[in-house]
Amino acid sequence: MNGFPANPKSRRRGRIRLLAGGALALALAAATAAILPGVAKAASVCSNQTGNSNGYFYSFYTAGSGSVCMTLGSGGNYSTSWSGVGDFVAGVGWSTGAARTVTYSGSFNPSGDAYLSLYGWTTNPLVEYYITDDCSGYNPANGATFKGTVTSDGGTYNIYEDQRVNQPSIQGTATFNQYWAVRTSSRVGGTITAGNFFNAWASDGMPLGTFNYQILATEAFNGGSGNSNITVGSGGSTSNTVTVTNPGSQSGTVGTAASVQIQATVTARDSTGASGSTTFTWSIASSGGGEGGGGGGACQVAYSTTSQWTGGFTANVTITNSSTSAINGWTLKFTFPGDQKITSSWNTGSENQSGESVTMTNASYNGTIAPGGNTSIGFQGTWTNSDAAPSSFTLNGATCT
Repeated sequence: MNGFPANPKSRRRGRIRLLAGGALALALAAATAAILPGVAKAASVCSNQTGNSNGYFYSFYTAGSGSVCMTLGSGGNYSTSWSGVGDFVAGVGWSTGAARTVTYSGSFNPSGDAYLSLYGWTTNPLVEYYITDDCSGYNPANGATFKGTVTSDGGTYNIYEDQRVNQPSIQGTATFNQYWAVRTSSRVGGTITAGNFFNAWASDGMPLGTFNYQILATEAFNGGSGNSNITVGSGGSTSNTVTVTNPGSQSGTVGTAASVQIQATVTARDSTGASGSTTFTWSIASSGGGEGGGGGGACQVAYSTTSQWTGGFTANVTITNSSTSAINGWTLKFTFPGDQKITSSWNTGSENQSGESVTMTNASYNGTIAPGGNTSIGFQGTWTNSDAAPSSFTLNGATCT
């Protein structure tokens, strides 16, 4: 849709509180899953709620006026139909946002004010963000500050920042910023590389915080009518699940070679909604006899700079438990060799920086790391002279390899 009359937007939403989530990542060396047709019974949602359906998170909000419902189909599919609504937002995605690559397809047929966007929230700072591929009626740039442009996924997006003062949010009534990326040539369907927009916002002085939910959303307001039918997918493994049923609790003696058996069930789902599962077993034996035998330490840490620009960066840290006992609660410490300063982090319970020394603790959902398992955290920061990667890490006081 093209053309954006500057009519005032009714602002808006007393949204239900949505809980942040997180997933413990398990690195899989080899697995084969047979893809089987997935059949799900459609479910109609007409009242404010969130939940999970067919491996995806969904959110539905309506201000109560007019008529609107969302129907959940198979896989990542949903459809909406509305008439005379004051405001509604509905969509399918993930309970925890990320710099993921999102694919989607379908139809979007509004009459009146409406958006089709990858939409979500962060906390610390509290931010409501939109990556908008199609608009009808109201121009989201009205009253916002133009910050520049970013080219991604075959199109150009205008970047805007707006402040909402004492408005409803996922933390109740609050003052917060809105970040916008609005495609100059509208489309319905394609790929949205979310990390490109997060990096562009950060380089324009618009940092995100800890991710809350993230959905491919249909939104309409100020009356009007219309319908949409959207199927959501994602690059990478964000729509796959792993269930580990063995080894459970393990114990051993330091300096003694050990072996462990891991049994796991992998469920894979593609962007069409087809899914399948397979169960397999790994037997893992240590390659040496403890500290002197080349078996490695009790933990491994991999640090990677995921993006970098003049004065800023994002990084990812993966912590692997290479011992035979579960880690229950962790504190990670390291020192930057450069002059980096962390401005926000995700998948952490707390982060503290004194000079170049950093201390991070687990969140409520990723404090336990099973033997052979891992978890990933990330952060965004600034630098002036050097963004060199740290090379030494400790976990709960022990040096990691």
